[in-house]
Amino acid sequence: MTFKMDIRLMILLGLGAAGPTASAAEPADTTTTTQLDDFVIVSDAATRRKMGGVTNTERIGQVELCRAACCNLGESFSTSPSVDVNYSDAATGAKQIKLLGLPGTYVQLLTENMPAFRGAASPYALRYVPGTWMKSIQVSKGVASVKNGYEAMTGQIDIEYLKPQDPQGVSLNAYFDSNLKLELNADGNWHITDKLNTEVLAHFENGWETHDSNKDGFYDMPRLRQYNFQNRWNYLGHRYIFHGGLTWLKENARGGQMHAKGDVPRFRIDMDADRYEAYMKHAFILNHEHNTNIALMANGAMHRLDAGYGHNFYGVNEKNVYAQLLFEHDFNERHNLATGLSLNYDYLSQLYRTDHTEASPKLSRRERETTPGAYAQYTFKLDSKLTAMAGIRYDHSSIYGSFFTPRFHVKYAPSHIISLRASAGKGYRTVHPLAEHNNLLASGRQFVINGLDQEKAWNFGISSAINIPVGNKDIKLNLEYYYTRFGSQTLVDYDSNPWEIAVYSTSGKSYSHTFQIDASYTPFRGFDLTAAYRYNDVKATYADGRLREKPLTNRYKALLTMSYSTPLKLWQFDLTCQLNGGGRMPDPYTTADGQPSWPSRFPAYFQLNAQITRWFRNFSIYVGGENLTNFRQKNPIIAADAPWSPAFEPTMVWGPVHGAMAYIGIRYDFGKK
Repeated sequence: MTFKMDIRLMILLGLGAAGPTASAAEPADTTTTTQLDDFVIVSDAATRRKMGGVTNTERIGQVELCRAACCNLGESFSTSPSVDVNYSDAATGAKQIKLLGLPGTYVQLLTENMPAFRGAASPYALRYVPGTWMKSIQVSKGVASVKNGYEAMTGQIDIEYLKPQDPQGVSLNAYFDSNLKLELNADGNWHITDKLNTEVLAHFENGWETHDSNKDGFYDMPRLRQYNFQNRWNYLGHRYIFHGGLTWLKENARGGQMHAKGDVPRFRIDMDADRYEAYMKHAFILNHEHNTNIALMANGAMHRLDAGYGHNFYGVNEKNVYAQLLFEHDFNERHNLATGLSLNYDYLSQLYRTDHTEASPKLSRRERETTPGAYAQYTFKLDSKLTAMAGIRYDHSSIYGSFFTPRFHVKYAPSHIISLRASAGKGYRTVHPLAEHNNLLASGRQFVINGLDQEKAWNFGISSAINIPVGNKDIKLNLEYYYTRFGSQTLVDYDSNPWEIAVYSTSGKSYSHTFQIDASYTPFRGFDLTAAYRYNDVKATYADGRLREKPLTNRYKALLTMSYSTPLKLWQFDLTCQLNGGGRMPDPYTTADGQPSWPSRFPAYFQLNAQITRWFRNFSIYVGGENLTNFRQKNPIIAADAPWSPAFEPTMVWGPVHGAMAYIGIRYDFGKK
């Protein structure tokens, strides 16, 4: 091949490793490059904040992912100061991301620049992406580019998988931990011709978890078995590029009460999921000099879930189709225009029971939304100092009608020492209450859905990245502040009624303020330090008209990570320390003896993770531990001795539900260079 491809097209087709909202103004930060004639693929080894990008984006590379077990996406943010991942409850194993102090429903999850894991997949999506499949993760804060849709309110998380065009060979990974979980992973790619490549990714997970460490009679987490396969293809021609693939996932989870007590039946939690995905990307390069191209992207997913939570039940057959047609052109080095059309279709056929009565009939609920849209985005770049990106979308929802989404980003870098960024924009979201919160059906409370509106929010952000010379190294300092203001927000209300979990929309004052400072430094070769502190102020107006702190949200977080690699890179030592701040609990009810069911606030807690890796020529062995301080929330399940009563509550989770855990793993490469 004897041509150059613009970095934006590489990102669009999943060939590159830059951020999810990259544009002509956003070259990827690089540490290593691989060159094929005039075609350059840029890669990054560890975590890097993009100094040149117009958006505030942090890239987590493979070296960073290997610093912890990272069995799946949900365990990949343990060293990230920006993203929190916590259990949603103590019964189902569901986890949720929090970014800018708000739940992951406001973060747009992408796989190689395409929306993914919507609706019913969202409560458990973090375990659907095996850690060994990921090449990198891009975390972008604030509103994103209008190219990716109207949904990102607090940011985007874009997953880059391993590529078919990566060096040919096969890699194997095996993992086992003290919770009796086994994972086996394999990936292999073959270069069929100099233009055509294919790849196979495979994952198997089996948990023999029978632990009940706090002796409450419930499994600490469900016993999980998962099969996950993906086949990917890539064709790279001079004027035509193709990228496509298929994914199949099957998962079974069994949890709940370990044994029945007397004549009372065992409270069981059974979840069976099947997921099928297909995607394709086509790019037609019309003019290499001006990066003039037309691209067509499309993906489709079918997600089936049958979940039983005691007598409650949730079953869904969900179908989603997304397509985008994009045209992009550089008028010159300063001016770029991107325009496009998009279509998103969601259909959910649901069967459910929420009244905890086995004899009551199951109800049906169908949700269907078709949203076509169009957008235009203009980028201006003045040398390397000033970049401005402005975009607007027009979309028409079959449920909510027409709406506009304006977004604006600007970056000013007066020198290589400092760069300043600002962003502002609006986001919208359609809520699927049962699909997105079906894990809450494990609660003994009545699940109630009231009137729901389309969620709307403005997000404003400012940030500064500063390089401070110290000796022959730089301290990389980052300061940022984000404000999210909701015009309409859907709340999950635990407070108004102690026997209900109510989901409803509020147009009252609701907001999030987030301030973060982080710094990274390499005092000497092989030793990396990162320290961070984040403060959250998250409040919402509830049904009684009161503006209150959002429950189960940490007020602050402090993080310190240390990594040392020996000079010959034979050994690597990693340590991560986290201090998670306290916060408000939902209002407790009064028990029969006149005591509150739980405290009104939860305390701060400290966690420690460590890992040692020994590298060999073609393989590595790693051993480590998580939550080595052995801190865990006492009694994460309320009224565990009465699971069929309205007092039964497994969703009051604010901290770890497991104690210390040890693991060992091995990675082996066959033929890869």
